[in-house]
Amino acid sequence: MIILFILGLILGAVSVAFTLQNTAVITVNFLSWQLTGSLALILSLAIASGILIAFLLTLPESISNYLRYRRVMKENKRLEEDLRRQKELTVFAKNTPPTPEEISKIEEGVSIDPAP
Repeated sequence: MIILFILGLILGAVSVAFTLQNTAVITVNFLSWQLTGSLALILSLAIASGILIAFLLTLPESISNYLRYRRVMKENKRLEEDLRRQKELTVFAKNTPPTPEEISKIEEGVSIDPAP
């Protein structure tokens, strides 16, 4: 966390130095639009718009990956529960042969303590 704070301070200092060194007023024309401002402001707006466009382009894939992650985690929990039931059946079967009622209880998720 402290590394991110230090990195933020360094980035802020570089931004301030960049702004102070690029105070020339320029005019940018794009199609019928005209924007006049300091060089630092124009470059900052260009960088910010590039970051926004990149974010918007990666957003659908990020959402898809998040939904896939949630599905995999649910499946993982289900498989862990199945494994727990199978282990319980195995331990129980080693001690005493189970009755069909006991097997159905285990399959339903009811925990049965094996006989000592």
